[in-house]
Amino acid sequence: MSDAPNALLQHYLVQLISRGVTHVPLNENAKQVLGISGLALQVAKASPSLAAPASSKSARLAALAAQAEKSSECRTLGTLHDTMVFAIGSPDAEIMFIGEAPGAEEERQREPFVGPAGELLTKIIQAMGLTRAGVYISNICKFRPIVDDGRSQGSRNRPPTKPEMNACLPFIKEEIGIIQPRVIVALGATAAAGLGIEGSVSRIRGNFLDFNGTPILVTYHPSYLLRCEINEDKGIKEKRLVWEDMLKVMEYLGLPISAKQRAYFSKAGA
Repeated sequence: MSDAPNALLQHYLVQLISRGVTHVPLNENAKQVLGISGLALQVAKASPSLAAPASSKSARLAALAAQAEKSSECRTLGTLHDTMVFAIGSPDAEIMFIGEAPGAEEERQREPFVGPAGELLTKIIQAMGLTRAGVYISNICKFRPIVDDGRSQGSRNRPPTKPEMNACLPFIKEEIGIIQPRVIVALGATAAAGLGIEGSVSRIRGNFLDFNGTPILVTYHPSYLLRCEINEDKGIKEKRLVWEDMLKVMEYLGLPISAKQRAYFSKAGA
């Protein structure tokens, strides 16, 4: 049997595991692909190898997601919510986007970058000629930070602290080791700091840095771009800076770039 349907099914199961699903009904074709019998597959967090061969990237990511969800280092901090938000995208992606931490909407859907900032990130990815499913999107911190000020947190979010990011750092490092992206894009100064790259985005963006042998480019977080939209001129200027960063990523990967793409958010393309 072809490896293609097997790989697609494995990837689908990994996404379900990351969202907390433990049982999946299977049709006959799916059971044949996985080589199992019965009415359903128990996607056991303790036994993620049920979903795929132990050597596959999908299985390794599933195992890592299970470890992250029950991480004592993260949970004993007492400053993070209980719902784990792992990652989304292709295990074979060439580009890995890394943000800081999930927000309220991400926590609800158990998927990173699905709120307004996530919608903007998706548009950026599509403008690059890529798809959200074809890249890999994760966060330094796998749990939503708690806002503890005596009031109901509601939809309010905050950046993760250094201890919170350090508690989750082994997981993002392992993700990078599994995915082996050709380029990492750190979204915002907090994400960059979580990876050991200190400094304001305005100072460190625009050039490839190194993260354990993998080129990494720091750029502005999509939420920052949304805040800049209050001032139209500033909004366009900052979007152009992010787009220049994405053009560098595309050039590094040898992706085709049209004249129209090069002119996005520039005076020539206005």
